[in-house]
Amino acid sequence: MITIDKTSVQPFYEQIILSIKRNILLGIYETDEKLPSVRELASNLMMNPNTIAKAYKSLEQEGVIVTKKGLGTFVGALSHEKPLSTQIDGWKNKLAPIITEAKFYGITLEEIMKWMKEAYEGESK
Repeated sequence: MITIDKTSVQPFYEQIILSIKRNILLGIYETDEKLPSVRELASNLMMNPNTIAKAYKSLEQEGVIVTKKGLGTFVGALSHEKPLSTQIDGWKNKLAPIITEAKFYGITLEEIMKWMKEAYEGESK
């Protein structure tokens, strides 16, 4: 269920993070469900285990997943707590270049907002 686009400019570990988060939002992964081990996922995706480990470490720091020593890695409880200001700043920093590119090519704010709404609503389906 974790997909990677090897032609994308987005780093693989970020794609893994987003794929896992998307799977949680869509109910494909549920709270306390066991995820593949780093080695297993690396083998399935034909990737370096360090890339998987980097993604898992980031997800664990966010509280999205939990590693239980000797048992494996599991989906954490989905939290709808207000994000930290540093997380919000990070999202803004990721969005800024996209907005700049869109403005450069004459895409209106209304179009951008429409796309964002479609993407936001599409994640919950």
